[in-house]
Amino acid sequence: MAYPDENTLRKVTQGDEQAFAELYNYYKAPALRFTTSLLKDEEEAENMVQDVFIKIWVKRDHIKPDYNFNSYLFTCLRNMAFDHFKKLEKNELLRKNYMEVIRSAEEDEKEESERRINLVVAAVDSLSVKRKQILKLNIEEGKSYQEIAEFLRISKNTVKNQLVKAKQILREKVDFATAF
Repeated sequence: MAYPDENTLRKVTQGDEQAFAELYNYYKAPALRFTTSLLKDEEEAENMVQDVFIKIWVKRDHIKPDYNFNSYLFTCLRNMAFDHFKKLEKNELLRKNYMEVIRSAEEDEKEESERRINLVVAAVDSLSVKRKQILKLNIEEGKSYQEIAEFLRISKNTVKNQLVKAKQILREKVDFATAF
């Protein structure tokens, strides 16, 4: 295929699709090689070459037939490749920032969880020996009121009252401590 001359470019600026096809077919392979050498990604290079030619067609009335089209095309491709790299860099930066925020939130959540656990442990430790024992039998060992009553040789009602009071004290101490 012959090198597209000034006349071919003039026809492209006037909307001649056949002239544009000639231009595209002539420059497609070298444009693809050039873009692939920049991007090191053949698929992305093909997309970029297509995008540049679409832009050229859309803005064909801006083409100066007496200027060097070869230089114009490869400058467009180079600039588009640079924009692509900037976008990748920006996306990577955004991804890193997002991951930092997630990590920070997880650490904050972990610290808050540990703080709440420590509050609960301290509140449990502040209970009387008997209440603490009843609470542990109920919560840690999963024993029923009746089983606790039989084990400790106290009434079921006493177990219930002690558990209600223990949970109330814990709730108050934890709620008070988390209010600050």
